[in-house]
Amino acid sequence: MSVPEIAVIGLGYVGLPLAVEFAGKYPVIGFDIKQARVDELKRGHDATLEITSEHLNAVLRGKHSDAPGLFITSNCDDLGSANYYIVTVPTPTDKNNRPVLTPLLKASETIGRVLKPGAVVIYESTVYPGATEEDCVPVLERSSGLRFNRDFFVGYSPERINPGDKEHTVTKIKKITSGSTPEAAKKVDDLYCSIITAGTHRASSIKVAEAAKVIENSQRDINIAFVNELAMIFNLMGIDTHEVLAAAGTKWNFLPFKPGLVGGHCIGVDPYYLAQKAQEYGYHPEIILAGRRLNDNMGKYVASEVVKLMIAQDLKIKGANVLILGITFKENCPDIRNTRVVDIVNELRQYGAEVEICDPWANPEEVMREYNLTCHAEFDPSRHYEAAILAVAHDQFKTLPIRALATCIYDIKSTFPPSQVDKRL
Repeated sequence: MSVPEIAVIGLGYVGLPLAVEFAGKYPVIGFDIKQARVDELKRGHDATLEITSEHLNAVLRGKHSDAPGLFITSNCDDLGSANYYIVTVPTPTDKNNRPVLTPLLKASETIGRVLKPGAVVIYESTVYPGATEEDCVPVLERSSGLRFNRDFFVGYSPERINPGDKEHTVTKIKKITSGSTPEAAKKVDDLYCSIITAGTHRASSIKVAEAAKVIENSQRDINIAFVNELAMIFNLMGIDTHEVLAAAGTKWNFLPFKPGLVGGHCIGVDPYYLAQKAQEYGYHPEIILAGRRLNDNMGKYVASEVVKLMIAQDLKIKGANVLILGITFKENCPDIRNTRVVDIVNELRQYGAEVEICDPWANPEEVMREYNLTCHAEFDPSRHYEAAILAVAHDQFKTLPIRALATCIYDIKSTFPPSQVDKRL
């Protein structure tokens, strides 16, 4: 195969950093169906804050340039010159927690229409084992008229992006690679080895690589569910969970997980992909689904605990002003995908409380569009709140005079000392 020309399909938290890294060595086409996203990136701005404007502007190139760099487009016709296609589109779940492969299959259809003999299509999106070859390949064949493993090849290299993490960036995280034939596997591995300084691990098959990805986040989900359940138990006993975890953590092999809300595009979603496939094989995954149920109910649990605290302090519930600090799914990051903070908001509203959301990182328009909720960058310091909930530990919140904000303070993230709040999760 000639010198790689790479097309990255999907320019979100995963695709853009990958495209930018590859653009330092190869000509890269960055494709996204959202015109607004394409336009902002062409202007040198990344709303996800994963790539600086300086870095982005440095790698942007023109449409007809053969030099290394990144050309950004929403036009499918611009994809035809590529010989490697990397798919980094979302793989969400629906309201019933069933996997939604629609973005993945539409991306495969788009690639199929421009696919040339000899090309390699690499999937990074999280899927259940078998999805690449059983769901995506037939779409590629049908759209292209080419034959799998004769005219074109596929690979799977699961994304390992941690939004907002400036230390563990894409090149510094070891990459799993795989291919549909031994030759394709080597091509995929060689391609990633050219930019991943942390090295690669070549899996024996695509299914092994797919399975490795879903169990990474399923394992974290189960461990967090365990400590969330511990927090509920110790709360009933009047024991501080974080003091227990600090004591237990003095043993060298104790895993340092903390209780909290589990949201985002990976941990709160990926276990459902594995569970779905397991059930197709006639196996009901007890532990995986139990962990998901527990973590999905943590927002309601927090809301009920806050209401109990308010009642204990003779505070009104109906019509109470409650301040929520943070709505993104994690700290110091604008990502609001699958945030479980909305569960707290919705539950408190069921009690009749008036909820105000403050988050300096979140995009208010995006919050309104996704959740129909109003979000402010700042709260009114002159306003009295019956209760305040620290939901996300943004750095901007850590210096707040938390005790002065409201009569009742609940600290989900245990950001403040116990003496400054009424309760911690």
